[in-house]
Amino acid sequence: MTPTNLSLEHLIRPATQSSTETPVLFMLHGYGSNEEDLFSFASELPEELFIISVRAPYDLEPYGHAWYAINFDADQGKWSDDEQAITSRDKIIAFIEEACKAYKLNTENVSLLGFSQGTILSYAVALSYPEKIKNVVALSGYINEKILLEGFQAKDHSKLNFYCSHGQVDAVIPVEWAQLAPEFLSNLGIENTYEEFPVGHGVAPQNFYAFKDWLKNKI
Repeated sequence: MTPTNLSLEHLIRPATQSSTETPVLFMLHGYGSNEEDLFSFASELPEELFIISVRAPYDLEPYGHAWYAINFDADQGKWSDDEQAITSRDKIIAFIEEACKAYKLNTENVSLLGFSQGTILSYAVALSYPEKIKNVVALSGYINEKILLEGFQAKDHSKLNFYCSHGQVDAVIPVEWAQLAPEFLSNLGIENTYEEFPVGHGVAPQNFYAFKDWLKNKI
């Protein structure tokens, strides 16, 4: 039975065998989407994973959801609401703790899978709270240092693993932004894989199979 008192709306795909040792994957969708988007991958991902696809907390008009506002201003151009992003960062880490307790999941084997804005939040959560996360699949996003927890550099990031990928012709988030991630992660002692694919702002089939294989070897 799905707990009804958790702080964020979500969809679940239970693991084939459930126990306190069951690894969990949290999915974080992109701007303007919802929890059903990445959940379409769930049936193809390892059966031993308990999968939780989360809806972002900010509602958009006429539909869709966001982890933080993206504003379009004549003077400043396009800019992100970093305060909302920080609030979402901490909502996500609180929800991870809630959900692991409610569904009786392994808090030592937590993975994140993000796309676009969901990836930006996945970076923020994992780098800010590395003691809570094991693996991150970071699709079509980048590291926004302004939304990382103050003093994050002093934490132990050595148990984290990242798979990062980006489209070579992404017109939404420049590939150059994503290309900064490997050096940033390596400087923190984080094992990471970075790949590019000949697509725009999306996930190519070969990209899906690449991160699926990577995840299977890390959980």
